[in-house]
Amino acid sequence: MSSCIALIVAAGIGQRFGAEQPKQYLDLAGQPVLRRTVEAFRRHPKVSAVRVVINPAFRDLYDAAVAGLDLPEPVAGGASRQDSVRNGLEALAESAPDLVLIHDAARPLIDADTIDAVIAALDTHPAALAAVPVADTLKRGEDGLVAGTVDRDGLWRAQTPQGFRFPEILAAHRSAAGLELTDDAAVAERAGLPVALVPAREENFKVTTPADLTRAARALDSALSDIRTGSGFDVHRFAEGDHVTLCGVRVPHTHRLDGHSDADVGLHALTDAILGALCAGDIGSHFPPSDPQWRGADSALFLKHAAELVTARGGRIAHVDVTIICERPKVGPHREAMTARVAEILGMPVDRVSVKATTTERLGFTGRGEGIAAQAMATVRLPG
Repeated sequence: MSSCIALIVAAGIGQRFGAEQPKQYLDLAGQPVLRRTVEAFRRHPKVSAVRVVINPAFRDLYDAAVAGLDLPEPVAGGASRQDSVRNGLEALAESAPDLVLIHDAARPLIDADTIDAVIAALDTHPAALAAVPVADTLKRGEDGLVAGTVDRDGLWRAQTPQGFRFPEILAAHRSAAGLELTDDAAVAERAGLPVALVPAREENFKVTTPADLTRAARALDSALSDIRTGSGFDVHRFAEGDHVTLCGVRVPHTHRLDGHSDADVGLHALTDAILGALCAGDIGSHFPPSDPQWRGADSALFLKHAAELVTARGGRIAHVDVTIICERPKVGPHREAMTARVAEILGMPVDRVSVKATTTERLGFTGRGEGIAAQAMATVRLPG
């Protein structure tokens, strides 16, 4: 089997988008655009590795976007996209893969079938280009007026990935240094390499404007048609202490909550709600209270685990709601911090997290001040 490396070009600053940071680092349905792009290639069985070309000025944003993915050191980009790609290819020269797929970081909706088809085309051609036939009528304009109709027969809109046999494209890029060619297929064409056209999908568009980012989010939502709701409930009694931990926030109190971990009833209930939506058991089956390694553990670990299970199934958490039930301490002064902490743990927008509190009008064990209870709901979207 040929070795194939995906080279993700993420060195641009996104001037046309107009955001405070490059578009590849913006959030797209709970994950950075770049992370979604990288993971599409990491999941593909025929791609042996992924290497990213970045602008070093945004190294912190890059590290945050790909945290936990165990990628090779990124490559520093150049003054132009062509320079950045050449830098990336030079960085791969020592390992010398058989094939390389060059892909725009701002095309996060690339599908496995298109990747497959581009790789397959390299069996018979030294270069292959994912592209879409032009369907609309084309007009040539001059001074705001139509100057003529362009024959669209045989016209295609180029996308990425653009695949190449590695030695050929490296040599082609080296010989084209200093020129301004619009894409890597053009570099290959200049070197006399035949480039195969591989029909791709409209959904593999490039995120260039805020409207494109909204369109991409809608496309992802439409694919997550299996919408599920899970519920969770937890309770802990009070013990001697000076604070409780609720939804990841330390709250001063006359007692602590007794439990094997940090006894965070809010995060425990929410963890169970997410696991319930996945039909994946409960918190005790994943983190047995009999296991000493979880004694005193931060319950954020449990909630992160549940969220990772959602991601592993190609889904996302759409909304969570936690209700804390107690007479004391008062939750209101800490609600904003709790909401922010839950959103941080789950990696989702704050406006999709609800934390609230109620009492039982002094009825039952919570009414008598013997402990705190919490119930939670989670809405999870999975591929249909």
